[in-house]
Amino acid sequence: MELKEKAAYLNGLADGLDYDKTTKEGKLIAALIDLVGELAAAVQAHDTDLDEVVEELEDMREYIEEIDEDLSDVEDYLDAELEDEDDDDDDEDDDEDDWLDDDDDIDGEYFEIVCPSCGEEICFDESVEPENLTCPACGEKFSCEIEDDDLKKIDGDEDEE
Repeated sequence: MELKEKAAYLNGLADGLDYDKTTKEGKLIAALIDLVGELAAAVQAHDTDLDEVVEELEDMREYIEEIDEDLSDVEDYLDAELEDEDDDDDDEDDDEDDWLDDDDDIDGEYFEIVCPSCGEEICFDESVEPENLTCPACGEKFSCEIEDDDLKKIDGDEDEE
């Protein structure tokens, strides 16, 4: 039984008692019964409003969960893109330094030239063809000429002049 129904039941009981509503006690009882009825109606109205608020909160929670899932998907996508870029950058860095790792018997002898495009100093050894150089800094392809005397210096066969 709801509060409003209980208030109506109390009102019915009081009417069934056939009490005198003109006495002080009768006026008090009538006022209390009216107050109980009004309170029951107000509580029921608040319960109805509260039920609506709870439904809206549940809808908002579902919406927030959907947004959170979408945001997680976006974060995963961006993380994957950043990892790909990092991997690409690492691969480029590795490619740039591969000429150092390929030939472990380099005794510190190498050629140094300046890239005509960006001005970066480029180092290479005899295993790299000077006619087909690529600048690791800017990616520009160019060639240079190496004299035979310079090649002998790399091999350790310096001319005895």
